[in-house]
Amino acid sequence: MGSSVIWLRSSKRAAPGPVFFVLLTAMSVLPVNIYLPAMPEIADTYGARFALVNLSIAGYAVATAFTEVVAGAVSDRYGRRPVVMMSVSIFVVASVGCALAPTVEFFLVCRMFQAAIAACFSVAMVAIRETSSGRDAVRRIGFAGMGWALAPTFGPTLGGVVNEFFGWRAIFIVLAVLGVVVLGLSMRRFSETAHRSGDPEGGLFVSYRRITGSPRFWAYTLCMACSTGTLYVFLGGVPIVMSDRLGGSSAALGLAMAVAPGGFVLGSYLTGIVASRLFRSRALVAARLLTCAGLSVGLLLATLRDLGPVVFFVVCAFVGIGNGLTTPVVNLGVMSEHPSLAGTATGLSAATAIGGGALLSFVAGVALGASGSPRMLLTLLLASASLALVAALWAATTDRADMSGSGP
Repeated sequence: MGSSVIWLRSSKRAAPGPVFFVLLTAMSVLPVNIYLPAMPEIADTYGARFALVNLSIAGYAVATAFTEVVAGAVSDRYGRRPVVMMSVSIFVVASVGCALAPTVEFFLVCRMFQAAIAACFSVAMVAIRETSSGRDAVRRIGFAGMGWALAPTFGPTLGGVVNEFFGWRAIFIVLAVLGVVVLGLSMRRFSETAHRSGDPEGGLFVSYRRITGSPRFWAYTLCMACSTGTLYVFLGGVPIVMSDRLGGSSAALGLAMAVAPGGFVLGSYLTGIVASRLFRSRALVAARLLTCAGLSVGLLLATLRDLGPVVFFVVCAFVGIGNGLTTPVVNLGVMSEHPSLAGTATGLSAATAIGGGALLSFVAGVALGASGSPRMLLTLLLASASLALVAALWAATTDRADMSGSGP
């Protein structure tokens, strides 16, 4: 048990280049929102209600969570490379299906199968862990996370441009082409990284029981879920709170909202520096304290006077910075408990984070209503960030207890 607490040991296997993992993580999330600017045109094409087309978002989210859970376990049994090849292949076929779909029902089914690409995120995290050691793994996971943060930021812009000039079906052709590129690179550069020895640790349900019985797993996973929830609350609440203050300009709003992904990139860059000075769970606590401190200052200012857009978004940048620092540490934390089940743990953690984050976002949306204030939004952000801090402190406690138990 004690060995699972320390930074993970190195593997002698050569890793693919860092750019490959950035591309892999970016592709895992790009399909989430690249087509959103074209949704009205999609509804018009099929003569369908917008609410029906909107199911492509919820259906994709459910399929993503399912994919994360299944793909992680499969990668532990059959290897990382086959999972990437299969998930990208399904994604390419599904993207072509979306582009050629004759009915809205067929489009929605293909859209759900597109979620197979989500497996690439957890596999990328595990592959990095298996081909690098300790603090270098933290740095490389942080770098790969930049693709995960930036792709949803620029995705709608890319989708809007493609839709404007070539129509909405071309968006899915672009996704299919990008999928073929990733598939080709995977075939050439992504060699197997997993040390497999048959069915790990007694079967699928035994694996899940071992993972979910670990307090450390839940501490790190809940920290990630609440951190993700903080980001979702920001993304869902800002249009309600700040649209009028920015003159109703969607371009200005989109640019201002980029502070969160921009902060994530900065946090990812800082991860390597922080990891070289602090133990894993201490780095996690520091990241969550930073977010809470920034939001607390913002809430104090909003209480004392009216908060302008510039100050508001500067304060909210701490949400992105904290999440950029949190994500690599959490991924290594959940993988460290049972290294032979790293894929299963990462997939289950990712699915839980998505579900938990969405739940927090829903609760915050109900509390915020249709006419919330910056102060109310900052209060909700701080509440979610505080829950993440509590989970980080729990992670630090479990790590400290295990280190004490493994001592002489």
